[in-house]
Amino acid sequence: MRSAIIFLSVVFASSVYGQDTVKTKIPFDGMDMTWQNGGDRRTNAVLQTKYFTGCVMVDANYTYSFNNPIDNTVVGSTALARNNEMELSYAGIGGDFNYENAHARVMTQFGTRATVIPRNDYSIYRGQYNLADVYRYISEAYAGYHFDVLYGLNVDAGMFMSYIGLNSYYQVENWEYQASYTSDNTPWFFNGLRVQLYPTAKLKLEAWVINGWQSYGKFNTMPGLGMNITWCPKESIKLLTNDYIGTDAAGIPDRKRFHSDNSLLVRYYNHPNAKGISKMAFSLTGDIGFETGGGVKAFNSDSTTPAQNFISGMFYNRVWFHHDKFAWTIGGGVMTNPGRYLVLYPTGDASPLPNPYNPTQTAGTHPYSANPGDQFSGWDCSTNLDWMPNQSLTVRLEYVHRESSVPYFAGRGGVTSPTGYTTTPLPASWVPDLVKTEDRLIFALLFRL
Repeated sequence: MRSAIIFLSVVFASSVYGQDTVKTKIPFDGMDMTWQNGGDRRTNAVLQTKYFTGCVMVDANYTYSFNNPIDNTVVGSTALARNNEMELSYAGIGGDFNYENAHARVMTQFGTRATVIPRNDYSIYRGQYNLADVYRYISEAYAGYHFDVLYGLNVDAGMFMSYIGLNSYYQVENWEYQASYTSDNTPWFFNGLRVQLYPTAKLKLEAWVINGWQSYGKFNTMPGLGMNITWCPKESIKLLTNDYIGTDAAGIPDRKRFHSDNSLLVRYYNHPNAKGISKMAFSLTGDIGFETGGGVKAFNSDSTTPAQNFISGMFYNRVWFHHDKFAWTIGGGVMTNPGRYLVLYPTGDASPLPNPYNPTQTAGTHPYSANPGDQFSGWDCSTNLDWMPNQSLTVRLEYVHRESSVPYFAGRGGVTSPTGYTTTPLPASWVPDLVKTEDRLIFALLFRL
């Protein structure tokens, strides 16, 4: 449902070009979805032709960390990579192609997110070929066919965006920049096959057969299986659920992962012509998941079998002003994840991931522990002010506070070396400086055409 209005218009338009009478039924037709968290706020596409609708996105930001780590490295975020300096987080060019019911979407990705997002994918070390480099500069790439069944049936194969965690991969679609734990610790993309069926004008049913949980390749023999149900009984309400099962522990096929992600979005005030407040809405998301088998259980751990589960929630409220030119958002969330199987690993010398060029070695000399039984919980809150002079530009100033139950965020000493540079030899006494709290300011310029 991210970018729902424009994407659906492109897909369904491909089946009606050349017809004298348009008979195709379009789901959610006439509904204003531009207010939704994690969705496209544009009312129309600018770069549109008969067979192609283009898209250009740029996400540039400056983030100031009050911890002021000497190496400027951000820990525990998929949105940010560098502290206290300008950063080009994302630059993408692409769009949607269509011809006689066949369609495809391709979006490139350049910037720091091309490195940040794939960093926790162990599947790239299974077998030959460097999958991280093969896919690193693609955010979306899939092709498929639209069938004129009911309100539409789409079958697509390739790499597509995940809906788990509500937020969009593209920051220009989100109410907040630094996502809460629920969103930031769940998948941004899937690699595989999806089938979308729209049985009515207000309902979408979707099934996935994918390689795994945000993985380029497959960890074991079982593919990841999932589904999405999205229901918009009316324009001001959106309900969705995402459910997943897979075997995502590398080399441990007996360990199964289950996850359920559920969101409610409500626009409870709408007066677009008002001089003051024009809209108000909230989004509420709750997730529950667990791993079981292969030496762990879902809940009720004992001395021999640790528990691994994921319970989290986040809530955001947004108020638009002055004919939707300004907006104020406030919210936050909580997460608990014993076993840390979904915690974003600290970067730099604290990384427990294999060396990209030698998987028998870890990338860091002081790897962050992520063993069964290791505890992790955290909470966060944020608030921001947006200026949106037109449908293509968002200028955002955001304050974020995050906490964790164990040292996790980059402290003043950083996570790289005593000087902050990778070229500095590490003394035997040196360890990454991880702390339990983090405060930051984010200034972001988000453009989409």
